[in-house]
Formats: sequence, structure tokens, C-alpha cells
Amino acid sequence: MKINVWNTILQLSKERGVEPGVIVNAIKESLRVASANYFVNNETVEIFFYPEKGELRVFVLKKVAENSSGLDPSVEISLEEARKINPFAKPGDSLEVDLPAATLGRISAQAAKQVILQKVRDAEQEKIFEDFAPRQGEIVNGLVRRVEASGAILEVNKTEAVLPQREQLPQDAFQRGDRVKAVISHVQMGHRGAQIYLSRTSPRFLAKLLELEIPEIANNIIVIKNIVRQPGERAKVAVFTQERDVDPMGACIGPKGSRILAISKELQGEKIDIVSWSSNPAAFAKAALSPARPSSVVIDSQEGNTLQALVPGDQLSLAIGKKGINVKLASKLVGWKIGIKEMES
Repeated sequence: MKINVWNTILQLSKERGVEPGVIVNAIKESLRVASANYFVNNETVEIFFYPEKGELRVFVLKKVAENSSGLDPSVEISLEEARKINPFAKPGDSLEVDLPAATLGRISAQAAKQVILQKVRDAEQEKIFEDFAPRQGEIVNGLVRRVEASGAILEVNKTEAVLPQREQLPQDAFQRGDRVKAVISHVQMGHRGAQIYLSRTSPRFLAKLLELEIPEIANNIIVIKNIVRQPGERAKVAVFTQERDVDPMGACIGPKGSRILAISKELQGEKIDIVSWSSNPAAFAKAALSPARPSSVVIDSQEGNTLQALVPGDQLSLAIGKKGINVKLASKLVGWKIGIKEMES
């Protein structure tokens, strides 16, 4: 059996975005399945693709027998029949006997179709994984296709990606057709194929937004040392530079706060504190408690890995923050537990 499939292969390749060779292998595999469904004896079915002709050839290898008595038709062919195919055939030769298309039957053809489709789907999913796995940590701009109880399904580069509910900001309320920025948090292969997961709550999302908005960060003049977030409420970013003529906090905040306000807007109003990083834990903690201005921060000699911040009475609520968020974030940023004490009058 010879089948001219090249045009079909090229069309499928274009539609599905997979290499022609992948589709050729899928078709060959499908024909093997179809052949296995039809043949139950010892036939050796061979399948070859001829790119120059764009043809697939399906044939059975049979041994040429001198006479037809006692001949096993599944693996042998008589010399008389063999010479109709090859006039120079002789007993003992292996002969390629083409199979007629009808031989495989309608049921086998349907099985072949299913294998082709499955192989192409598998190839599509592998390509999606290969394309997106190296992009983990990258910001993408997706279009909301549908909203489900578990999260929003976005279209990113003609591929579906999931923005789980837990990875959305509390203020997010997406609708079909909305444009959404998020970071690719991870990509994995599962039983349903390649799965792309997005996040708007991770520190990486904020880090990438800062990189997009602030050239000094993009060009590594300013380094982000750490980021902590209470998504949708407050974030703290520790920055550092070795350039003496660069003010890292001022560069990040921008003229009249323009840079940081643009990022805050993308994060639904999340307040962002830019903090000057220090290798000195006490100095770092003093800066990390912003917007509060502690009078002093010292290492607690009684408890390990603990700092005590002394703050004026009018700064106490700022230092602690709503529901304790400010001091919790400062502690996470510095990596030390921070206690708050009010200064005595």
C-alpha cells in the first residue's frame, strides 16, 4: 500500500505547530497499530516513508517458497506469485509484498486515526512544555478566556494558562476578555499534558514588575536583595547598589513616586516600601520598619536571632501595622524576629 500523505502532513504541521517528522512518526505508529489489529499471525509489517515522493509504503516481508504445498501464507509466498512482483525472485529470498489499502479494514483505519490524533496531541503538549518551561519567572500578558471557581483561564501565546484563585490578589475580579499581567510560576507535564501556572501574589511577580519599570534594576545597577509581600496589602523590597552616585531608594520610587505608583496600581493599590539593604541586622531592621521611624534597634541579648525596636508613641501603630502586617513583613525581610517597644515619655 502506498499513500501520498505529504500535503496532509504539511497541513497538520502548520495547524498544530509541530514538526512534520513528528507527524510522520505518528502516522507510521498508527499504521502499525492498524496492522496489528488486522494481522494475528506472524506477519512482519514494515512501514517506510519516502520524503522525496511524500509517500508512505506499507508492506509485509515474506519468504519465497519453491512451491505452494505446505506454504504458510502469513510469512511465505510461492515462487510463481513472487515473480509477478519481482521477475528475478528465487527461493529463499525475502520479498516486500505491498498491502492493499483495503486490507487494513475500516476498523483498523479508525484505530489508526485515533493514534495519529493522540500522537499529534502528545507532540503539541511536549512543544508547549519545551516553549514555556524556560520562561518560568517571566511576566506574560494574557487574555481571560473563562473564569472558574478554581481560578481564571488565560490565553497566553495561543496557549491556555491557569491563574489559580489562591494566586490572585484579594481585589482581583476578572471577567472574560480582561487583559491580565502575571508571572509564570511553574510549568509541568501531567496526565492532561502541559500545565502552565501563573501567579500575581508571588514575590517574583513584583520583582519582574520592578525590573520592567526601573531601568537601574533591569541593568543590574540596583540589586533586589529580598522581597516579602502580604499580597494586595503591603510589600517590602530591600535594594542595594555599589554605585556611589546612585540613590537606590530614590531611583526605585521615581520622580514624585511615579515609578512605584505605577507598580502599586498594577497590584491593585498594594503599598510598596522600598528599603535600603544593610548587612547590619539592626540597621536593616530599622529601615525595614518603614514607614515607622524607630529611635533605635538593638540585638536582644536574652533571645537569639531577635531584635528590639524602640519607637516613639506616635510611631507605635505604624511600626506594628494593621493586623501586625508591618512588623511581620519587616521580620521576614530581615530574617530576624523583631520586637516593638514604646519609648517611655
